[in-house]
Amino acid sequence: MTNNYGAAQGDRKAWMSLMARAPSGRLTELCSEAEFEAQGDFIRAPEVGSVMVRGRMGGTGDAFNLGEMTVTRCAISLADGVAGHGYVQGRDKDDAAWAARMDALMQTSQAARVQRSVLKPLADEEQDRRSRRARKAAATKVEFFTMTRGEDE
Repeated sequence: MTNNYGAAQGDRKAWMSLMARAPSGRLTELCSEAEFEAQGDFIRAPEVGSVMVRGRMGGTGDAFNLGEMTVTRCAISLADGVAGHGYVQGRDKDDAAWAARMDALMQTSQAARVQRSVLKPLADEEQDRRSRRARKAAATKVEFFTMTRGEDE
């Protein structure tokens, strides 16, 4: 399923997920640098709550409740009626409002500008964080090997 500007629902899941994982304050910073206007009327003003985080032992076992995580959500309607929703980790109400605005704008002709000014930098920064973490983990890797002792022959 696609919206009016060709973005598939799977793409929407990806951009909303990217904004949700952004470090606190970074989304607001990028939107301000790109000079996006704080447009739209709140359908749901930013509000803080919590969600249950579930996990699976080994990634494939039975699901279990890991614990709760604080999130902030928001919903905005643009003047043309396009609605946007935003969820972010933590208690950053500004980031949640910007996430909702960017979600709404990604469903309009402004999608390319949002992609270029906000989503691409977030994706690049996230990839950089993952690469640094992987390099740090690789540096601590221990190689185990077995040596044959002479008396075993």
